[in-house]
Amino acid sequence: MNYRQLGKTGFSISEISLGTWQVGGKWGDEFSHGNADRIINTAIDNGVNFIDTADVYGGGESEKAVGRVVRARSERVYVATKCGRQLNPHTNEAYRPEVLRAFVESSLRNTGLESLDLIQLHCPPTEVYYRPEIFGLFERLKEEGKILNLGVSVEKVEEGLKAIEYPNVTTVQIIFNMFRRRPSELFFPQAKEKNVGIIVRVPLASGLLTGKFSQDSTFGAGDHRQFNRGGEAFDKGETFSGVDYETGLQAVAELQELFPGRENLAPIALRWILMFDEVSCVIPGASKEAQVVSNYSAENLPPLTVEQMQGVREVYEKYFREPVHHLW
Repeated sequence: MNYRQLGKTGFSISEISLGTWQVGGKWGDEFSHGNADRIINTAIDNGVNFIDTADVYGGGESEKAVGRVVRARSERVYVATKCGRQLNPHTNEAYRPEVLRAFVESSLRNTGLESLDLIQLHCPPTEVYYRPEIFGLFERLKEEGKILNLGVSVEKVEEGLKAIEYPNVTTVQIIFNMFRRRPSELFFPQAKEKNVGIIVRVPLASGLLTGKFSQDSTFGAGDHRQFNRGGEAFDKGETFSGVDYETGLQAVAELQELFPGRENLAPIALRWILMFDEVSCVIPGASKEAQVVSNYSAENLPPLTVEQMQGVREVYEKYFREPVHHLW
């Protein structure tokens, strides 16, 4: 496993880490602690030392699983969690310092940790990024020893650019993949200049970039790939990176021509992200151990060639720049 610095946190973290949205089972399934334990332990066994979770994943069960496994391991494993998405309605007005403080304290109880290595605002409404008192709260939490670092998880490049104006924002988690290139054009250089760590989420476009989906693929009723394609439940950019499913399948078919002989494109998609030096780490998820092993096989791949990088860009320009580039 290779390691990169996570911005001004000073943490040296595994460049392929672990996201735990579906670690206890596939999206919509009942949370399985046994499955979660196996996945998290397999990740750490493969050199992962950074795990991303959130208080809403599995209704807090993901945080509990992450904390339990990390406390049982001898390795130093950094834990990042998120807060804010429990608010209902999820509005700017609902974001209040006292409420966010309660969320942080709940995450400490769930994980059983004395301090959170990284707490992230969980894709708050854009207006929240213009409220200094929200960001000031986390300075107090840091002074109290409850957190070590503050980060944000964003939907839009605009939000990331605003967030890094606050000196205490150490990381930004953002969607970036072969179908979502926009962050690399302006945000990445700005984050690098300010020494802000970049955590890449949704690297496989909700599984599209594995190359294993087809017109006949089906998803369960509780799976966001079934019910949120149009953004009915939350930002549609979180599902297939906001691209139309059928269009995505066409684009994947062309990507497979660039990388012949590979049934599973996931390692290639992850290796592509790591070609960008500004990226601190990428956090693919997994609902079974085999997916963990597949993801980390990207470490053994050679860098993509200039021709392959250009080919990926051409697929993006053909299918995605016009319909989605400007949206996020």
